[in-house]
Amino acid sequence: MIAASVARRYARALFSLGLEEGRHEQYGDELESVVQGLSQAREAAWVLTNPGYTQEHRRAAVDALAAALRLSPLVVNFLRLLADRRRIADLPAVARAYRELVDLQVGRVRATVTSAHPLSDGEVGRLREALAAMTGRNIVLDARTDPALIGGVVAQVGTTQFDGSLRTQLEHLREELKRAPI
Repeated sequence: MIAASVARRYARALFSLGLEEGRHEQYGDELESVVQGLSQAREAAWVLTNPGYTQEHRRAAVDALAAALRLSPLVVNFLRLLADRRRIADLPAVARAYRELVDLQVGRVRATVTSAHPLSDGEVGRLREALAAMTGRNIVLDARTDPALIGGVVAQVGTTQFDGSLRTQLEHLREELKRAPI
């Protein structure tokens, strides 16, 4: 809980600066690329999170990461601040909180659609349009597969879930049959 509130606080600080400069979406993209970069460059992540390394080592790692990813000066300074305060481990949570702030600002909602089999591009597009019509907002859709669903789809839009899977329908039918008088 504390880490989440700290992450939101850092995200709000960077977001307010991004709004002032009109570069809030760019900064979000840069944060995402840093999170991905650190997940792939374990040595850099180790230097940034290990208390055995000095502040100079951590700053050098941030500078190397910034050069490799071509980060804007504000994001580099933000990463230096996180490194100095030993909060780099919270960066994935900060990036998620930042993305939520950007999505809210631009009227976007993230959704996940899970189906038993891979969906075609046309099906994904129709689902995106249907969810956008239901929510009145732009939808960023992530399509996944789960063979355990048997058929149908499950859509998660924010905190709301729409379950149209065959597995759930069969489960409801089973419960109804259990309650039916003999």
